[in-house]
Amino acid sequence: MYYFPDPKTNNPKDRKKQRILEMIPGILTWSTIFGMFIFSYFLPVYVAIFIIIFDIYWIMRTIFIAYYSIEGYQKLKEGKNIDWWDRCQNISNPSNYLDLIKKRVAEMQESLDDKNSMNRKERRILKKEIKRQEYYSREVEEIMEISDQVLDWREIIHVIMLPTASEPADVIEPSIKAVAEANFPNEQIIILLATEERENEEKRKEKVAYLSNKFSGVFRDFIVTTHKVSDDEMKAKGSNATFAARKLAKYLQEKNIDFKRVIFSNFDCDSVAHKEYFAALTYNYIIDPKRLQRSYQPLPMYHNNLWDTNAFVRVIVTGSSFWHIFQSTRSEGMVTFSSHSEPFDTLYNVNFWPVNMISEDSIIYWKCFTYYNGDYKVKPIYLPISLDAVLAETYWKTIINQYKQKRRWAYGIENFPVIMRAISPNKKIGFWQKFKITFEMLEGHHSWATSSLILAMLGWLPLILGGDAFNQSVLAHNLPFYTRYLMMLAMIGLAVSMSLSFILLPPRPEKYSRWRNINMLLQWILVPVSALILGSIPAIDSQTRILFGKYFGEFWVTEKIRKK
Repeated sequence: MYYFPDPKTNNPKDRKKQRILEMIPGILTWSTIFGMFIFSYFLPVYVAIFIIIFDIYWIMRTIFIAYYSIEGYQKLKEGKNIDWWDRCQNISNPSNYLDLIKKRVAEMQESLDDKNSMNRKERRILKKEIKRQEYYSREVEEIMEISDQVLDWREIIHVIMLPTASEPADVIEPSIKAVAEANFPNEQIIILLATEERENEEKRKEKVAYLSNKFSGVFRDFIVTTHKVSDDEMKAKGSNATFAARKLAKYLQEKNIDFKRVIFSNFDCDSVAHKEYFAALTYNYIIDPKRLQRSYQPLPMYHNNLWDTNAFVRVIVTGSSFWHIFQSTRSEGMVTFSSHSEPFDTLYNVNFWPVNMISEDSIIYWKCFTYYNGDYKVKPIYLPISLDAVLAETYWKTIINQYKQKRRWAYGIENFPVIMRAISPNKKIGFWQKFKITFEMLEGHHSWATSSLILAMLGWLPLILGGDAFNQSVLAHNLPFYTRYLMMLAMIGLAVSMSLSFILLPPRPEKYSRWRNINMLLQWILVPVSALILGSIPAIDSQTRILFGKYFGEFWVTEKIRKK
């Protein structure tokens, strides 16, 4: 029986380990904050040197992320241009498909040779398509070597779970509609609407009745579950998801459906998937011999209501999207976030999500990772999935809700002690792999909490606290200039982000004038303030709560409204 550590364990020895590990991120963060002041007073020269080194490191980091964000964008752009449904249908017979691709390339090349048949733009598009097909033909040749392990797409069943606590039907309906309009047969799709018993009964039944009637007969099935929180569970998305998935397991067993043929997508209820997502997901699943050791992650874009929300929120969610685009380019280190997909067989074997943790989207990756002894990866699907940005009735409440959402995301550091307890005794996971996981988790959350503070404050603290002797030195005189010029170089990353944000921006709704575009440009001057107030401080908040054992009692559900 697979075992994953319980974060709320009653075993004294395990509880002691849990508490020690829980305290490490908060201790590191607060040591850095206090150290900024203490060392600026006692050792201002060394702090000044550290500031210059940190600024140079930050420039290199910014350029590195900007470069790979551009690479990720190019892959996203390419992913949208691929006919995934064509690949999905034909790849089960790769030999015949290779012949078909070569025939297509020959026909396109023949058209290209006829210089009078098309204009320059059409020729450029055709050349790109020829290159795409030639590149893909090499992939098909590799697949031919494992053709006996390729599954038939017609055997695949998709289950899309939409957990909902208080979201209205008009938020959920576009998500289901996008699935219904996807370029994949609806008779191979099951919708799993996972509701909560604690929601107002009248509103819940009204919502379920509306959605069930609206999509009656559209899919293979439309299943509704109602989760009641038990004594050993938290009021959290993970406990609801686990309840719904267990009900689904019984359903599939009754229908004699092989779990290995079921791809389970755990979507936020506002997720609007790209029309090719399920075809691309199916394709990537059926060609991979290690398909059960993969999670599949589309690229989250907060485009559903991006034009409606305020500038602070737009800067935050756009930055989040860029971060996930950057992460998708890494061969290792990517974990599941928000809406994603997994093999149901693997979910069943790891006993689904923990029912007593706030974070459910990333912890399920780590459960699968430990189940397969480190041989488990997230495979990016280079297609967007559109989500809601935070939006409330008023400007100020929107900012407060964004803070709470970022705090909940930062609370994902609760995974750290559980993951350490899971991987440390596992001898099948190598030492360097364990070290890398430990370092990346601590460095990532520490940087999240402290980098904005260091950039905003540390450059001035030695001048304020260092005393007259330091302030009269050449280093003190030049420190502001060094910092200013180095930070100007770091603007390269901001320029890349601004450019990509406009390229990825969804069409402007007709209710807004063209002046709204100016707001989209001017919002970037808020980056320093947003990074501090809606970046570092929520992370410090979450780490401090865990440090002192002041845990969250339930999952905070982001309020979702739509402007009419």
